[in-house]
Amino acid sequence: MSILENLSEAVQKGRVKDVLALIEVGLEEGLSAQELLDGGLLKGMGLLGVRFKNNEVFVPEVLIAARALNKGSEALKPRLIAAGVQARGKAVIGTVKGDLHDIGKNLVKMMLEGAGFEVVDLGVDVPDETFVSALQEHTPDVLCLSALLTTTMRQQESVIAAVVAAGLRNSVKILVGGAPITTAFATEIGADGYAPDAASAADVATSMLAAA
Repeated sequence: MSILENLSEAVQKGRVKDVLALIEVGLEEGLSAQELLDGGLLKGMGLLGVRFKNNEVFVPEVLIAARALNKGSEALKPRLIAAGVQARGKAVIGTVKGDLHDIGKNLVKMMLEGAGFEVVDLGVDVPDETFVSALQEHTPDVLCLSALLTTTMRQQESVIAAVVAAGLRNSVKILVGGAPITTAFATEIGADGYAPDAASAADVATSMLAAA
């Protein structure tokens, strides 16, 4: 297999040492940081995302792979910056106020990063005004709102209302998700999109940017 194929496989298996070693070999052989990122790291995470979507792998495997992806990305970052490489887009993500669940949010973050997004993670139990402040500070392309409880799902609507009140609604696409969320609910509250799972979230976010 080629270096890029080996790098992709190392990411999928979460082998950090192999990822870092293959990056060094690739750079020595003349591959660019962009080629190693796109054809190795991101391709590997993307393939794992498809397998996760198909229930062929589960959360622990994704977490391990994400760690390998992040370590590899850190190793390439200085070269990517020097080359002026831009992220595919920027996303702000958080779990809405009153909801302390973060596993789903964390998986979406990983899949977005695996798709080439720069992600600002606001954490859990995030007040409306914090989302608004993050939009003003980071000017993201996509705002991702997570809610796992039926008691907090309406808080997504509250966040969107706050974004509208701040005059920022036209500057960002809003993606919602979580166990109780549906396409109909997303439409009802004025979101731009809905994703039923983490792998789909990256696909929907990418499609949003393409359509913008």
